[in-house]
Amino acid sequence: MKIQSTKVWIDGVFLPAELEIADGRIQAILPYGSTAPDTDYGDRRIVPGFIDIHCHGAYGFDTNFAEPEGLKKWAKNIVHEGITGFMATTITEKHPVLEKAVRNVAAVKKEHEAGKDGADILGIHFEGPYLDMQYKGAQPPEAIVPASIDEFKQYQEAADGLIKIITLAPEHDPDLALTKYCSSHGVVVSIGHSGATFEQASLAIANGARSITHTYNGQSPFNHRENGVVGAALRYHDLYSEVICDCNHSTPEALNIFFTCKGKDHGIMISDGLMCKGFKTGDKFLFGGHEIEIYPDGSAHLTEGKKSLAGSTMKTNEGLRNLVLRANVPFDAALNSCTINPASLLGMNDHLGKLCAGYDADIVVLEDDYSVAETYCKGISQW
Repeated sequence: MKIQSTKVWIDGVFLPAELEIADGRIQAILPYGSTAPDTDYGDRRIVPGFIDIHCHGAYGFDTNFAEPEGLKKWAKNIVHEGITGFMATTITEKHPVLEKAVRNVAAVKKEHEAGKDGADILGIHFEGPYLDMQYKGAQPPEAIVPASIDEFKQYQEAADGLIKIITLAPEHDPDLALTKYCSSHGVVVSIGHSGATFEQASLAIANGARSITHTYNGQSPFNHRENGVVGAALRYHDLYSEVICDCNHSTPEALNIFFTCKGKDHGIMISDGLMCKGFKTGDKFLFGGHEIEIYPDGSAHLTEGKKSLAGSTMKTNEGLRNLVLRANVPFDAALNSCTINPASLLGMNDHLGKLCAGYDADIVVLEDDYSVAETYCKGISQW
């Protein structure tokens, strides 16, 4: 199969080009008009497939529900926002719930065929339960527990090794033991839901932590005298850092500051999407046993207490539009944040995250208004 456009994103610029696709991979990139292509997209933009490394669910399914059909439906539907790979993300819960959840992801992953079955399940993002109570956000407080290597080993065994990222609060990880264990066993440690000081965050980074979870949210804030976790995210330019780009969790100005500090190579857009994605304003759901409601701006909030933000219903193509048009982030930094940067954090940038011969044919075709015209997962059209 061959597709072409006058605007194909190659190495940071749009070029007229033709993509030759076979066996799930890009076989060659040719000059535009080299042959008679199967599809000519004209001047629509062809970009790499989007990767969301922090998303809890959608379309009525939550990773913690451990329902095979729900996970399959999620993977099938998110291609319509341009996602070709994602990390099924847990929330803090009691041990039996989390163990069942990760077993379900592992079981579905074994039979899931990326492309034919929608977006690729890249692994598991294990958010909690080793968090700080003050900065728990919407995470269920009754299930937060001290960091434990032995317990984490049990989860990883149940997950068949699919836990690729863990969010934890390093100030509650004695001697940074779990941080060091995970980072030395191929699991990305991301600092989040944490009240760590700048100094504590820096020590965690020095001992293997490689990312910050949803920067600005669920962490000690930046102050010019007490710099906090946010200060670490902004100060360490080669540290990967997630950010939710719905313009609700952070203002467009905060997003601009974030990408000004992180540059084009270390910022990662996430949706932090919940099971309520795909539903309408006012609909209510249970999130970790606590009720949440969709607000008119698309955000989801707890309905009790302080009505804290619980997550988003943002689609990734909408986040890309927000970054470019509302936050004035350069297009290359915005696009990298949902393609090559998450692939690099996961160590998958040798086959994911860019349009290049030999890479997986995970491709998105964008309209001028950032709506998705077509998504290819492993070279298979999802339309």
